[in-house]
Amino acid sequence: ISGEAPRRTLYEVLGVPPTATPAQIKAAYYQQSFRFHPDRNAGSAAAAERFATVSEAYRVLGSAALRRKYDLGALSREDLRDAPRPSGRAPAAPPPTRAAAARRGPAPPPFDFDAFYRAHYGEQLERERVLRARRERLRLYREEAAAQGRLRFLTDLTVGLVFVLGFAMLYGLK
Repeated sequence: ISGEAPRRTLYEVLGVPPTATPAQIKAAYYQQSFRFHPDRNAGSAAAAERFATVSEAYRVLGSAALRRKYDLGALSREDLRDAPRPSGRAPAAPPPTRAAAARRGPAPPPFDFDAFYRAHYGEQLERERVLRARRERLRLYREEAAAQGRLRFLTDLTVGLVFVLGFAMLYGLK
C-alpha cells in the first residue's frame, strides 16, 4: 500500500496476527498511533512516516469490507480512495424522541465527579492536607524562632552597651 522497501503486511505494521479480532486491531492501532503521533514526536520524520503507515493499516484492517478484500489480495487503490476513514468509535445513536424518553423514566442524575474523586483519591487528599498543615506549623515555628533570636540579640546587645557605658562613666569619674 505505501512505498515501503521491505514489504510488511498491514498486520505486521500494527503488530497483530492475521486472526486478530477487530477489538485487538483497534487496541493495537491506538497504542501505535499514540506512540508515533506527530504531536508526541515533534520534528521526527520517521515517527510521522510510521504514524501514517499505522493509520493506513488501521484504515484497511479497521473496516470489515476492506479487510476482507486485503486478505483475499483484491484490495485496490480505488477501494482505499473511496473508503471512509474509520473514526475508531461506534456509530452514534440517534437522539431519543420524547416518547422514548418518557418510557425510560426520569434521567439519571449527572455524574458527580467530586464524589468520584474523593472516593478514589480521598486518602491521598487527606495526606496532602495533613502535610500542608504540618509545613505551615513548621514555617510559623521557624518564623517565631527567628523573631525570638533577633529579640535575644537586641537584648544582649543592649545589656552589653549598658555595661560598657557604665564602665566608661565609672572610669570617666576618676
